[in-house]
Amino acid sequence: MAEKVNIRKLATGVPGMDDLLGGGIPEFSFNLIAGIPGSGKTTLAHQMMFALASPNCKALFFTVLGEPPLKMLRYQQQFPFFDIEKINQSIRYVNLAADLLEGDFEQVLQRIDREVRDFSPSLVFVDSFRSVVQSRQAGAANSNGLQHFIQQLGLKMTSWQATTFLIGEYMAPEEESSPIFTVADGILWISQIVQRDSLVRKIQVVKMRGQSQKLGLHTFRISPDGIEVFPRTIFGANTVQISGDKRLSLGVPALDEMLGGGLPAAYSMLLVGPSGSGKTILATQFLAEGVRVGEPGVIAAFEKSPNQLLSHQLNQLITQGEVGLIDTRALDLSIDEILHDLMTMIKRMKAKRVVIDSLSGFEVALSSVFRENFRESLYRLVAVLTGMGVTVMMTSELEDRYTDLRFSSYGNAFLSDAIVMQRYVELKGQFRRVISVVKVRASAHSKDIRFYEIANGRIEINEPLSGYDSILSGHPTDALRSEP
Repeated sequence: MAEKVNIRKLATGVPGMDDLLGGGIPEFSFNLIAGIPGSGKTTLAHQMMFALASPNCKALFFTVLGEPPLKMLRYQQQFPFFDIEKINQSIRYVNLAADLLEGDFEQVLQRIDREVRDFSPSLVFVDSFRSVVQSRQAGAANSNGLQHFIQQLGLKMTSWQATTFLIGEYMAPEEESSPIFTVADGILWISQIVQRDSLVRKIQVVKMRGQSQKLGLHTFRISPDGIEVFPRTIFGANTVQISGDKRLSLGVPALDEMLGGGLPAAYSMLLVGPSGSGKTILATQFLAEGVRVGEPGVIAAFEKSPNQLLSHQLNQLITQGEVGLIDTRALDLSIDEILHDLMTMIKRMKAKRVVIDSLSGFEVALSSVFRENFRESLYRLVAVLTGMGVTVMMTSELEDRYTDLRFSSYGNAFLSDAIVMQRYVELKGQFRRVISVVKVRASAHSKDIRFYEIANGRIEINEPLSGYDSILSGHPTDALRSEP
């Protein structure tokens, strides 16, 4: 060939899908959408078809189900992507159920070929005949005839000057044996993972000739708006280089001093403490200080409702658009959905600070499918955000234990670049709050344990605890009582 052929990529109209495919569906390609029943194959095909169909790009949709297309459309038209004006104009439906019942596969092939020539479509879809034919045609001879029919149909679809999609119900073992997988230019595999009471839908680009696609399994959801894909974010893809000496103020000057001059930019900080110790208040000061110096922030609320979470100050910042709020109280989320929402808002607001409140709520919000790999999920979340140049503060509440000292209920302290601990001590019959800096990676920091008060919605740090050494070394019932 004298010149390189440039293949045009068609935008699918499915959020996140083009990124997964490497830019879109290659024009004139033959694609297989495969998966188990109920996984969303027909909805995905319709969403792409309605996005692409136009008077200059007509679509022909063959349905071989035992029900008329009108019944199928009754459900598809509930989605906003459905456009009734395109039916019988840019989009035409052909029902092949009666032809297939006769069992003459050659006649069905001729009917499909004839319809394509008459309508001259740019897009062709053949929807889910496989399980219907197998259920109604028993015997080895018919099974062999079906395999031949599928293979011949695939060859015909590759020969048309159209972008074609064959929608079929396949189980994973058949991926290696069916000849259609060899003929197809692109293969989209849809699956469902069920664990306990959680269901997560996954999509995989098994093959897409001529372009680089994102490997692995990716989460998607079917919502009232249709299908949305959340491509798996990989750490290191868009890492931002940050100057090593840049530090951020937490909005509490004495705490900045304890940290060695503030929190280094693009660090992750774990703020641990018992209930009522002021973790959310300190997180609010961190965000408010960012707004004051021109660094917008985002808070992801995993545990409390917005009404419970928002102080007057934080509510004002959110209302003014200076802090973004992600309300993630919905359950059965995936790490990819959470990262997608965070990254979208961070990019839109050009945010430099993120608060995750709290890690216990984050774990509960995850689907049980991902909850078992919580450490891995948290690691990926932190790595991606800090790789974007964002400074992250995570709050964590630990159960009451007065006889030991821990920094994380998940064993995730090593994931953080800095740890600040809030605790209670019992002095003269009263609980007093104390704060200390446990670590700041690659930086000197104060070793002091200092008293602090919460007044007027702010944390104010006071004198060190150094004058109470004898109390700290006494019996556990009289000693420093930690509630990590």
